[in-house]
Amino acid sequence: MKAYLTSCLEKVRADYIEIRYEEIRVVEIHYVGKELEAIGESSEKGGAIRAKIKGGWSFVSFNDIDKLKYYLRLAVDDASLIKRGKIKLASVPPLDRKVSIQVQKDPRQISLEEKHLLCSRYNQILLSSKQIQTSNLKYADVRVIKYFLNSEGTYIEQERIDTVLGMTAIARRGDNIQSAHEGIGGVGGYELVEGKEKEAEKAVRRAEDLLDAEPATGGRYTVIVDPKLSGVFAHEAFGHLSEADFLYENRRMQEIMRLGRIFGSSQLNIIDEPKIKGEGGYYLYDDEGVEAQKTYLIKEGKLVGRLHSRETAARMREHPTGNARAISYGYPPIVRMSNTYIAPGDKSLEEMIDEVEEGIYVKGFRGGQTNLEMFTFSPEEGYLIRKGKLGKKV
Repeated sequence: MKAYLTSCLEKVRADYIEIRYEEIRVVEIHYVGKELEAIGESSEKGGAIRAKIKGGWSFVSFNDIDKLKYYLRLAVDDASLIKRGKIKLASVPPLDRKVSIQVQKDPRQISLEEKHLLCSRYNQILLSSKQIQTSNLKYADVRVIKYFLNSEGTYIEQERIDTVLGMTAIARRGDNIQSAHEGIGGVGGYELVEGKEKEAEKAVRRAEDLLDAEPATGGRYTVIVDPKLSGVFAHEAFGHLSEADFLYENRRMQEIMRLGRIFGSSQLNIIDEPKIKGEGGYYLYDDEGVEAQKTYLIKEGKLVGRLHSRETAARMREHPTGNARAISYGYPPIVRMSNTYIAPGDKSLEEMIDEVEEGIYVKGFRGGQTNLEMFTFSPEEGYLIRKGKLGKKV
């Protein structure tokens, strides 16, 4: 692949050109209640080209790689039509890398029938209680090989395998409807989703228990948030505000997200870290061929960093962070988070609860809304805290 991409790229001229090409294979299984809604395997191949001439960008996506030379000429011709663009790219060192992934059980070696039987067994557990009205189960395994080549001498080939399973039990008593969800898997093989009967049972029990939970009384509370909901908070309420493509054209948000501003106590650290193996945001090189890196967004309560592509780094006179990510080959890369989280502090959950006179401990995530610095999140379950002790479920 490298030789072919290189030979095609050598035929055209521009200030900068990059080629991305992807080979994708997907298996999906979906149950809603007792009904098997979808099952099957699909595959696709496609790529994209970006060309820059005198600060003007062009973007071309394609499926037929045999016509790559034609698409390259088209991208260069399109870029030349933009007479006075303003695009600049921060410099990065050229790389030549090949990344493969090792898994215990390659999902491609497991038959679709066997995957179906596993999902059917889990779904039967979700529906095993009389209080469960319905279920929602989704399984997927995805293998992607990405190829990247640019005119600066970078070539990167990356393989990725994701295996994921989501199980939701929905309980009902009269007009009271409650749900509980278990999300399993990440970057890895079929072993990630095997033997998860207990997780299905947990979803059933939580949904049943939530039918007996009392509404929380409105008011101001000290709130302790579990790792799952705190991760959603870090991602939605803070992480998106740290994406530089959102910031550099928004004066108001530049003031709100001013480097050096204090956002919390010295215990607060928020980090974006792509290289955490197994997690959904794991990668070693982004879709601009930049090496991924650990980026502190907040360190000891102070805003110290933000996430960049090569373009936003140049615009804001900062350094690329390896966060240019494309949804797929049909889209150009944009600035997006990887694994964004609040780092652990120096107290255990029990110690935090012990310090709360009156509050709520919330767990899981059900939904939410964000609007710039304003946000609302709904946890899956909560417990009252009274005088340092966990109380009833709300």
